[in-house]
Amino acid sequence: MTDLMIAIYPYVKAFHVIAVISWMAGLFYLPRLFVYHAERGAEAAEPTDSFRIMEEKLLRVIMRPAMIATWASGLWLVATPGILDWTALWPWFKATGVLGMTGFHIWCAAERRRIAAGAIRRGRSYRLMNEVPTVLLIGIVVSVIVKF
Repeated sequence: MTDLMIAIYPYVKAFHVIAVISWMAGLFYLPRLFVYHAERGAEAAEPTDSFRIMEEKLLRVIMRPAMIATWASGLWLVATPGILDWTALWPWFKATGVLGMTGFHIWCAAERRRIAAGAIRRGRSYRLMNEVPTVLLIGIVVSVIVKF
């Protein structure tokens, strides 16, 4: 099993990067949809329905499967023997960032349910929350590339 894990490591890593990109695209776009929903959705019923459908499908069809694929492939990579040096700081920093990203995903899902129920916050709060995945992404990428 160990030899197999090492042999397919590059393929799992490539799949992981693809899954992360897909997940991040959703994490960047969903709060932006919340902003549009909050600022323009109140004008008419039809755009509000369109926003609800877009938000729900983005979360269910793209983001959730991408998050699961990211976690599954990431855990496979972590389980591959001889790859990570857990005495270094960077894997822990990355893991913290990924947990933060997962928490943000959960917040997005909860917020989508709130909005669907008619409880919409002001657009400014969604604009501020839209920066969270960017900050987390910067920390994750720098830790993985620099390996401090």
